[in-house]
Amino acid sequence: MSRSVAIVTGAAGDIGRAIAKRLADDHEVILLVDIDEAAAQKAAEALGTAERFVAFKADITSEADTAEMAKATARLGTLRTLVNNAGAARAVSLHDTTPEIWRADNALNLEAAFLCFRAVEDMLKASKGSLVNIASVNGLAVFGHPAYSAAKAGLLHFTRLVAVEYGKFGIRANAVAPGTVRTQAWEKRAAANPNVFEEAKRWYALQRVVDPVDVANAVSFLASPLAAAITGVCLPVDCGLTAGQAELAHTFSQSDHY
Repeated sequence: MSRSVAIVTGAAGDIGRAIAKRLADDHEVILLVDIDEAAAQKAAEALGTAERFVAFKADITSEADTAEMAKATARLGTLRTLVNNAGAARAVSLHDTTPEIWRADNALNLEAAFLCFRAVEDMLKASKGSLVNIASVNGLAVFGHPAYSAAKAGLLHFTRLVAVEYGKFGIRANAVAPGTVRTQAWEKRAAANPNVFEEAKRWYALQRVVDPVDVANAVSFLASPLAAAITGVCLPVDCGLTAGQAELAHTFSQSDHY
């Protein structure tokens, strides 16, 4: 019997590694795709055996590279899950966003998801598999990083497009929208400012930021039979950020209303 396979892009990062680890609970092989081959290999070795965790170097903004990714997947077994996790944000403000940054952010955060899906869509049709796109709360509201945010908003619409057009083939497409995630990048900020997490948590109803494992658990659920009737949705994993600000609500509750 063919082994079940999951692809995770951007797999060398904190969120990607957590997703790969979690999906290994119900997939036999995880293909860890990353542009940084050494980092992907290191992540694969840390997660388990070479038979189960396979590193693969690819620039997912390249159609040629995504085609090679698809070939490698076919050699490993039956693709059940594609997780488009790779992403990055550059300029913080619209004023500082150059045309080059705009195009680069859209290429990585939106177009790459399209290229990866198109490269493996026949395999997902055959397995009636699942697509999970890692979006962001930035795609739901304005939190800075405009090019990244616009791309993530586009990624959410792309998710719905796949859900509607490919549902007849049994493919489910969903998205996860994380808030602030406690990654190495945020740990570096904390090293420079020990109060950074304490300052950030006031915006979150749960009084904490997201852990990579929180994102991985959501991905695992959406990719699993437990979510068999769920497609075309965006699941925020944001500790309540998009529900509203607790501190602001408290301020209004103490004011006079007429």
